Formats: sequence, C-alpha cells, structure tokens
Amino acid sequence: MSTEALFPKIDKTALSLSPLDDYSDEKTYWLSRTPHERLRHIEMLRGINYGHRATARIQRVLDYVERE
Repeated sequence: MSTEALFPKIDKTALSLSPLDDYSDEKTYWLSRTPHERLRHIEMLRGINYGHRATARIQRVLDYVERE
C-alpha cells in the first residue's frame, strides 16, 4: 500500500469555524459507522498528525506473577 493511500494530502486552506454550542450531526455520523471504519479513520488521523512515527507501535510487556 502506498504512503499516499495511508496518509492522504489535506487542503489546509479550507477551514470552517463554528461555535462550540452549535449542534452538529457529526456525532450521529460517526455513531452510524462501524467500529472498524472508526478505527481506520483514527489511524489515518494519527498518521496525518505524527507522520512516520505513528506507525511505530507501543511495545506491550506482559509480566506473569504467581500469587500465594
């Protein structure tokens, strides 16, 4: 998969401002999406914000402790 497909270019000249108390149907839209689609979009946003560093995953370490 190409880098362009993972991290599409954004037109930063387009900007829309609205008051915080203005109702938006954005929440309704995202609730109508499947969890897979939501996660895929979050990963895309991470890539846009953090670049190639976003692909580095946090290492999980599991310690097994026996209790008496």
